[in-house]
This record gives sequence, structure tokens and C-alpha cells, in this order.
Amino acid sequence: MISVFVYGTLLVGEANHGIVAPFLRQVAAGAVRGRLYDAGAYPAVVLGGEEQEIVRGEWLAVTGEGLTAMDALEEYEGPGGDNDYERVWVSDAFDDSRQGWIYVWLDPRGCSRIPGGSWKSCVKGRNSGRG
Repeated sequence: MISVFVYGTLLVGEANHGIVAPFLRQVAAGAVRGRLYDAGAYPAVVLGGEEQEIVRGEWLAVTGEGLTAMDALEEYEGPGGDNDYERVWVSDAFDDSRQGWIYVWLDPRGCSRIPGGSWKSCVKGRNSGRG
């Protein structure tokens, strides 16, 4: 199995979860240190920097086919490719023994930061504001 940390539309119950669901073997809550940004229909994480916070998400254990499906969604062509997201290795913020892949941006690309580090809370807040 391959471990991948997800924090946006691939989360259980979110818009793109169906892409990975057929290849999913296990789900566990988790968190990483970074900054979460709002790109409109989806978020992005930027790792590093001085203003890191806890980004909440899930660790997914997937098959190789699942990782391939996520690579396609995230427009990741491989190291040195013309990638939208980069796929890098990361450890959980609270459990260094839990490690895996995460899709990240290298910079925020002018997007607004999502306070609190939770995509689900951000989406819930948007939906509760509608009449």
C-alpha cells in the first residue's frame, strides 16, 4: 500500500473522493505542518516557511492504481515535469512514524490563506452563507 496525505477535494465526502475510492484500503485522520490556500474550487498546501500551522486532513492507504489516479487529478507528471502540484514526502505533524506522499504547491500563487487549516471547515462556511 501507498500512503498519501489528502486535505481537500480527495477527502472522504468531498467532490473528488470518488476518483480514489475504488483504490482505497484505509483512511485515518491526520495533520501536517504547512499553510493551506484557497484556489477556489480546491485548496493547496505550501510546506515550510515561518508561518506554518496545522493542516487537517486524512491519510489514505491506496494501491498503485490509486496513486496513478491521484497523479492524473493533480496534474503531476513526475519529477521535473510540467506539474500543477508537486508530489513530495511528508510526516504527520503529531506522529513522525506516519509518513507518505502529499501534493503541494511551491508558493501560494497569490491565493488567500485558509485560516484554521481545514478545507472542510472552509467549504462548510461557504455553504452556510448561502441563502
